[in-house]
Order: sequence, then structure tokens, then C-alpha cells
Amino acid sequence: MTGKRDRWAELTGGQAGEQYARRFARLAESGHDIHGEAAFCAALVEPTARVLDAGCGTGRIAIRLAELGYRCTGVDIDASMLAVARREAPAQEWLLGDLARTDTLGPEPEFDVVLAAGNVIPLLAAGTEAAVIGQLSAVLRPGGLLVTGMGLDAAHLPLPEAPFGLADFDRWCEQAGLTLRQRYATWSGDPYVPGCGYAVSVHARPDHPDDPDHLDRPHPGSH
Repeated sequence: MTGKRDRWAELTGGQAGEQYARRFARLAESGHDIHGEAAFCAALVEPTARVLDAGCGTGRIAIRLAELGYRCTGVDIDASMLAVARREAPAQEWLLGDLARTDTLGPEPEFDVVLAAGNVIPLLAAGTEAAVIGQLSAVLRPGGLLVTGMGLDAAHLPLPEAPFGLADFDRWCEQAGLTLRQRYATWSGDPYVPGCGYAVSVHARPDHPDDPDHLDRPHPGSH
């Protein structure tokens, strides 16, 4: 553990699991599509791919991806959120721990995709962002993808302001050996333009250390 309290814990006290689950249940009941993140990932890699849902919360995305045939592991530091995930999908792998210490939690590396949705990166403990991205990059296979979604302003975050900008995030990814491949404004694939309040980014680990652009990656909807 880093010993630093993450922004999510400061907001919720680590007791938001049931409330969070009820929120998405109500959205689903009202007809909202709550599986946009899973559909986005499914357009990037084929079923049977290995996915690490980093900051998985109640397991909504990982459970849906598993239903689609993906091999999913979920990691979260919030025990109340993982309790819901384990109740809903007891056969899946759920790990409790700090993303800044992913290497100590026991997942086998060589993931095809690491997903950090739901403002996971902005809600990390201040100052740990680069370390977390480095850890997430390290468990990707060569050519693997880091997929992130994050708010960039107060309207898209449960915070009074964004704790960092996209330039900072891209720099941390570059330091971790990742290359930006695509960026969108929504999980539906709407084009990103500067000033958007939300960004969905796809960064790739090089297929070969000396040739980061060896292969082009598909975009959502390409298969």
C-alpha cells in the first residue's frame, strides 16, 4: 500500500458499494445502456482476450465482459464495492488492493487489455498517478492496450476541479512506455476535440521495444 488516502475514499469513506450498485440498477431499469465501456472494449479485442478491470468497483463492466466471453480479473481498493462484485459473480477473480502495488496482488501478467473506467485515474491518491500507470503498463502483454475514461472538468467529475490535465496523463503514459493510439469524447466513440469535458483514451504497449508503431490497432466497431 502507498499509505496515501485516495480521492475516492475521501469522497465515500469506503462504504459506497451498495449505493453505487443501486444507482446503476436504476439506470438499467429506466432503459439506459449501462454497458458502453464493455462494448467499447469488445470492439478492440476478440472474445477470450484477458482483461484487467482496474478499479472495477462493483464489477459491472467485468461481469458484462465475462458474459461476452472475455477472461476478466477485477481489482479495487474499496472492499464495499468488491463485496457487491463477489456476490454478483462469485466465480470471477476479484482482488482487493492498491493499484499502485498491482505487482503484489497476484494477477498473472500478459493482459490484452487493462481498463480503468469510471474516473479511476482522477480519483487515485494524489501523487500516485504515474506509479499506477506504470504498474498497469507492466501487466500488459506486448501490443496490449490501456483503455481509460476520465472527466476533465468539474461537470464530469465528483470533484471541484480536475486534479490534472490530459497532457499530464499522456506524459505519465509515455513514461510507462505507452503510445496514444486513439482518443474519443465518449464510450460510444464520438470524436474528441480539445475542450471536451471527458476523454476515452487507448494507449498501447509496443509490440516490440524498438518499434512502438509496428502494428496498427483497430478502432471501436472495426470488427
